[in-house]
Amino acid sequence: MSGQTSEPWNAKRGQHPFLLVTVVPYTLLAALVVFKVIVERSAGDDSPLVDLGLCGLAAGWMLVTFTLRPAWWERPLIMGVFFTGLVVITAILVARDPAFGLFTPASYIYAFTVLRWPWRLLGVAAVAVVAGVAQASDVPKTTALGLTISAIIVVVNIVMMCVTAWFLQIAEREREQRLQALDELSRTNRLLEATLAENAGLHAQLLAQAREAGILDERRRMAREIHDTLAQGLTGIITQLQAAEQMHDVPAQWHRPFEAVKTLARESLVEARRSVDALRPEPLETARLSEALTDVAGRWSTLHGLAVQVTTTGTVRPMAPETEFALLRTAQEALANVAKHAHATRVGVTLSYLEHEVALDVRDDGRGFDPGGLETGASRPSSRDGGFGLTIMRQRVEGLSGSLRIESEPGVGTGISACVPTLPAGSPA
Repeated sequence: MSGQTSEPWNAKRGQHPFLLVTVVPYTLLAALVVFKVIVERSAGDDSPLVDLGLCGLAAGWMLVTFTLRPAWWERPLIMGVFFTGLVVITAILVARDPAFGLFTPASYIYAFTVLRWPWRLLGVAAVAVVAGVAQASDVPKTTALGLTISAIIVVVNIVMMCVTAWFLQIAEREREQRLQALDELSRTNRLLEATLAENAGLHAQLLAQAREAGILDERRRMAREIHDTLAQGLTGIITQLQAAEQMHDVPAQWHRPFEAVKTLARESLVEARRSVDALRPEPLETARLSEALTDVAGRWSTLHGLAVQVTTTGTVRPMAPETEFALLRTAQEALANVAKHAHATRVGVTLSYLEHEVALDVRDDGRGFDPGGLETGASRPSSRDGGFGLTIMRQRVEGLSGSLRIESEPGVGTGISACVPTLPAGSPA
């Protein structure tokens, strides 16, 4: 422990150490002055005047170099000079009158409050020597026994006070370690709370995605059921009725029921097809993908005050609802990331119908980021919501045998390109 340094006790105003170093020393000195003047003053003896002058010097030294200079309390070199001067004045007072040994507690107080470790140990030992000399003043020093007893008294003072200083230093060090441990625990708790909050947000987002995927799967299943059962059955009924009319002459009394059955079947077929269309993901219920992208971009522009240029190239061809849904969600997620992180001034969305695939490109001129960190799992404040949204987009696109490509560089913007194969010619929608 001797190699460690320790801060002095905190002596701020209003706290106990402040009162200890500013009140107790002057109180002790004032009591000794009163004792010297009232009890020991004798007519014609000028020694009290010298002692009183030394007491005034001690009070002035403490007042000028310590009490009136709180800014100096944290400067070890100045405090060392102050303490040394006070110990010297105290030693002179003790040499003149051992009763001034009662002033040594003031020197101990300053040793424990203003000196840093390990200099504190040396200061305490110096004060212990002065105190031991005062205590051994009545022991005759003309004999070897007297000198031995005096030396023992001084040594006992030094050992007791140095051991006290040592244990106080250990206690102070343990207190600092406990405070550091508490600070570290508080910091860890804050990080844990932030992590739990982030995990809760991701969990909620994951649940929302799972719920959305479940709803989409159920809507697709219902659409297939309606298409494969009701719609196909109604189509068969209409076909059979038409075939029956062509093969045989329908009696006049049957015309009205035949027409009613055909009309009802056609109306039911229209309703079935409308139900299949209604089960397509919003906002694809009443629009093609290009129109849905324009609608999404328009609403995004209104919300964020930034125009989005939507472009469609190539010959528009039919796509599976899953493909339209995946590309629409990719555009929505990419635009959401632009609003959150890009700080862009221009945004463009391009839907390209190619020969065997359809491509969606979302580009901005924002601050960009390093996409390499997403591959390694690094988490950066600028990395498009930590890569979670990009992971969802990639899963959607790759689930349709497509590919998702990210092109970005800090300061030059970001481009996200999703390519999904289209249906082969002649495949059922």
